[in-house]
Amino acid sequence: MNAFFSALQFITILPVGKNRPYDAVGMIPFFPLVGLLIGVMLAGFDAMAMTLWPKDVVAVLDVIFLIVVTGAFHLDGLGDTADGLFSHQSKERALEIMKDSRVGAMGLVAIICGLSLKWAGISSLPGPGWDRAMMLVIVPAFARSSILFGIRFLEYGRSQGTGKAHFDEALTLKGFRWVLIPVGLSLFLGFKGLLVNLIFVLVVLAMVSFYKRKMGCITGDMLGAMVEVTESLLFLCLACG
Repeated sequence: MNAFFSALQFITILPVGKNRPYDAVGMIPFFPLVGLLIGVMLAGFDAMAMTLWPKDVVAVLDVIFLIVVTGAFHLDGLGDTADGLFSHQSKERALEIMKDSRVGAMGLVAIICGLSLKWAGISSLPGPGWDRAMMLVIVPAFARSSILFGIRFLEYGRSQGTGKAHFDEALTLKGFRWVLIPVGLSLFLGFKGLLVNLIFVLVVLAMVSFYKRKMGCITGDMLGAMVEVTESLLFLCLACG
């Protein structure tokens, strides 16, 4: 359980108690479970909010809820990644830009676009019911599952950094076991569930390939960007038709 609580502490602001050992490697397989917990909380919050406000307002509140519960951790990574990768600088300079705490123009544009897509997707989901709740539960789980693929297929790009400890041991196939939960739950959505899995695979493949071609490595910020992009596009996918 310590590995799970370490994952919870790392990517959320949820209290897990003091003086817990920090398990940087052991926490990695539990990111999908943490995403599932975030999704359950989101679905509960959404159900309560839907009794008070119309869907468009609730969608804004849902997006804010996701920002708050994660402490804008992944969103910060998206902004830093956009600033670095679209700076048209060398790999070394791009890594320096990503490390800068200030947000540039490209980072701001990426954050606005990401949040807008997420709002558009959630606001277009079906009304209160089982399908809506299931969609809100599985998307955060899929999004955090993307972290595992970034860690598995790319090397860490810094000699030191927030995410370096996660790369100390190779992630084995067993480490992906909890990804099967959102995959299994998605099948209850029928065709849309299959579409979610297809879009998830395509987005992760595209981002890992882009990172490999552009940088040949990955950082904690780039992992955060994977989460945000995957989450936004999956919500948008579920809003189709």
